[in-house]
Amino acid sequence: MSDSSEGAPSAGAGEGSGGGAPAPRRRKVPRPERERQIVDVAVRVFAKRGYHGASVDEIAELAGISKPMVYLYLESKEGLFLACLRREADRLVGAFQGAATAADAAPELRLHAGLLAFFTFVAEHRDSWVVLHRQASELSEAIAAAVTEARGAVMAEVADLVRSGIAESGGGRDGEGSGRGVGVQLSDEDADFVTHALVGAADSLTDWMARHPGQSPEGVTLRLMNMVWVGMGGVLAGEVWRPARPAH
Repeated sequence: MSDSSEGAPSAGAGEGSGGGAPAPRRRKVPRPERERQIVDVAVRVFAKRGYHGASVDEIAELAGISKPMVYLYLESKEGLFLACLRREADRLVGAFQGAATAADAAPELRLHAGLLAFFTFVAEHRDSWVVLHRQASELSEAIAAAVTEARGAVMAEVADLVRSGIAESGGGRDGEGSGRGVGVQLSDEDADFVTHALVGAADSLTDWMARHPGQSPEGVTLRLMNMVWVGMGGVLAGEVWRPARPAH
């Protein structure tokens, strides 16, 4: 569907009073392109003003269309926010997937690539992250469900790489990666634990990045990989930390 106001000849077009050329016809904007334009503007407004402070009037004005046209495309303010949330979540998951599967490399190197894509996305699309991370969890049940779905998609990608890394770390390895020998094998429950810890740390580190703007995505990714992957390598090699027994 195209905007009903677009593509129609303007008043007086055709045979003008002075016999001049007809006024140029405005280009019809295909529905997907128009929706993309609306969502682009809405992400910026929601990030700046918050869900409750943002107005559809402002979004429509900045998008260059009428308020009823916004409702025609997205049905409601919540529908508009959900469209923003789903698109930005898809972009984030796509960035992670694309980076993590692009190279034929060891799982930890693919995980590193995926995390680097994640932190780069957050650094380069701060408005998107504000919408996804700061606001969505505080809103309606439908929005909370969409957030859970998006987080689950990221978790599934990370879990696959963690489990692959555990499965392939059956001995020492020359070249890139940890190259640590393995004494024990992590269970599926432990792998799930590592996945949640890793994703939770990545979530939290976006706050840290905002407070330390001089830190690069590459540096943050490397520090996180060293904390999580090297630590997991120690467990796989049989190292277990336990608190010291109090002296009697």
